[in-house]
Amino acid sequence: MFTRTLITFAILALSATAQGPPAGAPAPAFRRPPAFPERPPADPVVVERGKALYGVHCAFCHGVDARGGSGGINLIRAAMVLNDKNGELIGQAVREGRSGMPKFDLNDAQVSDMAAFIHSFKVGGYDVSRMTPTTIVTGDAKLGAAYFEKTCSGCHSVSGAQKGSLQGIAARIADPKMLQQTWLMPGTGGRGGAASRVTPTTVTVTQGGKVYDGRLGRIDDFFVSLIEADGTQRSFTRDGDNPKVELHDPLAGHRKLLPAYSDDDIHNLTAYLVTVK
Repeated sequence: MFTRTLITFAILALSATAQGPPAGAPAPAFRRPPAFPERPPADPVVVERGKALYGVHCAFCHGVDARGGSGGINLIRAAMVLNDKNGELIGQAVREGRSGMPKFDLNDAQVSDMAAFIHSFKVGGYDVSRMTPTTIVTGDAKLGAAYFEKTCSGCHSVSGAQKGSLQGIAARIADPKMLQQTWLMPGTGGRGGAASRVTPTTVTVTQGGKVYDGRLGRIDDFFVSLIEADGTQRSFTRDGDNPKVELHDPLAGHRKLLPAYSDDDIHNLTAYLVTVK
């Protein structure tokens, strides 16, 4: 009898669940459970001690945000770290070493502190997990000024009203991230930002002795189109060098430099340009 009663209650409960909430009742909010439960926050003093130890012993290979660096794996998603509680698994790896990783002579307290720092990162997408810097302005403005003079001054200046002048650029674009994106690749404006005002790419097509100039519409190995100043649209089929096509890209210099910049160049030049107000 007792078993039958339990079965009856179970059937009734399942029926109620299947039928959903009573009429007029709000639908329950659906919340997707996290892939990995968040750990209780550790003592900030402990995390800071662990951060210092991690910076000395681990950051070079595993990155400052533990997402992998110079040959080191992403620790945030590593099974060892996910299964670690208070440093017992991390400590084993640290003391014994791994393939390509040396041993480190750290005591239990140091390992525990370092584990607390590693566990302080959320297990999620990149923007959730990473350590977001307080500012991207980390370069040397003096070195940036020297780089500007050497590399950019042929087309740009930071004073006067001549074409290509960047005078006041930091006042017009106050956000350093947007400013950096603007000079790295003008016209894109960065994610979610308005595109900077640049002259569009134009094209000259010579066919049958006639010359057509206009704003570039589309181009590939077999086709080119343009829009003339009066709005007339023209299209041409390409067969090798026929017709003759000449592109005039105002951003050609920027595109050429993109693969040549070092990280230091980018940081230093940004640090300099934020001073050009």
